[in-house]
Amino acid sequence: MKRLSTMAEYMEAKEEKSVLMFSATWCGDCRFLDPFMPEIEKKFEAWTFYYVDRDEFMELAQELDVFGIPSFVAFENGKEVDRYVGRERKTPEQVEAFLNGLG
Repeated sequence: MKRLSTMAEYMEAKEEKSVLMFSATWCGDCRFLDPFMPEIEKKFEAWTFYYVDRDEFMELAQELDVFGIPSFVAFENGKEVDRYVGRERKTPEQVEAFLNGLG
């Protein structure tokens, strides 16, 4: 998973088939998903995954209405195509179900 480091990278990422995973180092529910994400990424190779540290990109999280983590926002051709946003812990199966719905 790539790590978003600048807003310029975000502008580029949203032009491709990308999934932004909003997270934070202190978030236990986020860390729960860490062991599963490499396998999930392999299953959905058509998408580029970005780790977005919510604390580093607070303004972006607010702009995208991401107030709970872990959360996922998918983009393609500069437009948001779907989101899985909320404060609850997400299982690998729930994340895969979301990604399967992206088409």
